[in-house]
Amino acid sequence: MPSPAIEVRDLRKIYGDKAAVDGLSFSVPRGCFFGFLGPNGAGKTTTIKMLMGLAPASSGSIELLGLPMPERALEIKQQIGLVPDESLLFDHLTGGEFIEFVGRLYGLERGVARRRAGELLELFELTDSRRKLIHEYSKGMRKRVAMAAALIHRPQLYLMDEPFEGVDAVGARLMKEILLEQVRQGATIFLTSHVLEVVERLCHRVAIIHQGKLVLEGPMEELRRASETLEDAFVRAVGMERTAETLDWL
Repeated sequence: MPSPAIEVRDLRKIYGDKAAVDGLSFSVPRGCFFGFLGPNGAGKTTTIKMLMGLAPASSGSIELLGLPMPERALEIKQQIGLVPDESLLFDHLTGGEFIEFVGRLYGLERGVARRRAGELLELFELTDSRRKLIHEYSKGMRKRVAMAAALIHRPQLYLMDEPFEGVDAVGARLMKEILLEQVRQGATIFLTSHVLEVVERLCHRVAIIHQGKLVLEGPMEELRRASETLEDAFVRAVGMERTAETLDWL
């Protein structure tokens, strides 16, 4: 059996005297669409930053595609596609120029990077804006460009932090279909999102964290009881079930 796409063991990240991530352990099989959920401040973005190699862990271990992070970070980063929460794009390039630039960073020949960049612009329905600089793009268009750049080197693993935030319904549907096709071809996707309906529709497995700790993990169908939504399971797992209060004047 191949090693998991992601293997996290007893992972911790300490800031001062506070544990943003506190003893986290989980495994993501290869070829899986994996949803990583939690309320605001639960430690999701901190976890994904450690997976991306953007923040060092205080303790614990991370393996991506069977390789230890950060010891073999360069090899790992050549095989993963990243869509961070804050899309760090070069505002004074066009979308095509940026995608081509990312392809060159991953070692693609110039001609191959340029051809793929053009094909990705068409796939993500951005050809009408090919002459616009990125600083003229809407937030949804920036997300499309960031995802297109993550695909250009055909990675085995995608790490995506809120990739649909600010994307309209048409763009989100397009992006979902592209990601599902990547999973059908054997890629693994690790996704954080506050939109539970998106996670419920896309993901095979889900992990829920609260206050830096794993509180629930398993196949999607097992996390939902009969006639229960993922939202119900999420609220119950993080202990936030309560009746909404009302105000006399509202």
